[in-house]
Amino acid sequence: MRETAVIEAPSVLGLRPSGVQDLPTALLDAGLLDHPGAVRAGRVEAPAYDPHRDADTGILNPVAIAGYSVRLADAVGAALDAGRFPVVLGGDCSILLGNLLALRRRGRHGLLFLDGHTDFYQPSAEPTGEAASMELALATGRGPRLLTDLEGRGPLLRDEDVVAFGFRDTAESDEAGMQPLPPRLHAIDLDGVRAAGAATAAREAVRRLTDGEAAGYWVHLDVDVLDDAIMPAVDYRIPGGLTWEELEGVLATALADERAVGLDVTIFNPRLDPDGTIAARLTACLRRGLSARTGQDGR
Repeated sequence: MRETAVIEAPSVLGLRPSGVQDLPTALLDAGLLDHPGAVRAGRVEAPAYDPHRDADTGILNPVAIAGYSVRLADAVGAALDAGRFPVVLGGDCSILLGNLLALRRRGRHGLLFLDGHTDFYQPSAEPTGEAASMELALATGRGPRLLTDLEGRGPLLRDEDVVAFGFRDTAESDEAGMQPLPPRLHAIDLDGVRAAGAATAAREAVRRLTDGEAAGYWVHLDVDVLDDAIMPAVDYRIPGGLTWEELEGVLATALADERAVGLDVTIFNPRLDPDGTIAARLTACLRRGLSARTGQDGR
């Protein structure tokens, strides 16, 4: 079984320095490296944050995000080349671009996108220009070329190689004028997850990701996919969401398949969890999900 390579990616370039940059330290302190086979595989520091929106792209820190994505892709690629399973601890959701760039260098891959939001905004509709609200659009080639054509490789993902899972922001994003999800992108919103049952919905998501021509798939976890009542330590709160047990089951289903190639975790803000109880519960959830890869108890 491949080692789990934990990579720290504390970038807030796509959001703001609100506290999500402390996510890696909080989860490591809570014992994530105690998972069997887990090793520390480096930390990719982000450049200084610029609060001024770029006039050409309408996005905060676009040049810095592009450069950071390349450096993060190098770190993730090194883990892949060593036969390890990368687990990347953000940071905000813009780190997804670097993770996917590492895969794009190696061919065609898919994405299981676990997020309370669809993050498909175009710059003109995103109120403050945060790339953390646009990363799925950027990854599928929608947005300024600086971020949609990294290294001249074009879109990092094809629409049909994506499953957006568990989101619940449709009314909010419609009101804001977000561009619609494309018809070939598979979407299972929270109501759809509940209608099918989380376990069944997770199996269907993996089936879609493995039925096509992609060589494997990445799993992106924005912790705001969890119910706001149990995961209030996020910057953009929205009612509802998955239970801990549902998320553990989804992760176990997704990561048990040998075609899962990596995982990232984003948006958890430890400054909103002063006693560390949420960090401890999130770490336990991740370890149990990752245990599906190793067949060992992740408790």
